[in-house]
Amino acid sequence: MSQLKKIGLGGGCHWCTEAVFQSVPGVVKVEQGYIASEGAASELSEAVIVHYHSKKAFLEQLIRVHLHTHSSTSRHSFRGKYRSAIYYFSSEDGKAAEKTLEKLQQEFSEKIVTKVLPFRKFEASREAIQDYYIKHPEAPFCKRYIEPKLKVTKKIIS
Repeated sequence: MSQLKKIGLGGGCHWCTEAVFQSVPGVVKVEQGYIASEGAASELSEAVIVHYHSKKAFLEQLIRVHLHTHSSTSRHSFRGKYRSAIYYFSSEDGKAAEKTLEKLQQEFSEKIVTKVLPFRKFEASREAIQDYYIKHPEAPFCKRYIEPKLKVTKKIIS
């Protein structure tokens, strides 16, 4: 069985999500773009596909980072553009993600709105905005929005 796995994650700006997961040990690649699922989630929404080494980064850890680095308990008006979701590529990972959400709910005072959805479609972001934090770490957007999320991530993974 391959030790390389992938999971789709969406919740906030994909520039932020990309930077967060590029900082996690065991993650080997982050594809920034838009993901669609099915039914009510069939429209594309900002997200990333995280490719990770399953012996170095664990699905539970990735989901914990994800939940704590975006508004995973908020039903705000931008949920169409920023769907809070975990997109699975195998039914096994879908079941594991559901169990992990149940377990991690205790870390939040409000109900988590994040949905576990089957992956159906991905469209990459345009090249100019991929690796945004790596290319522009001094940009005001990065200082204001990405760096606080990186601090949270560091606490979770240390």
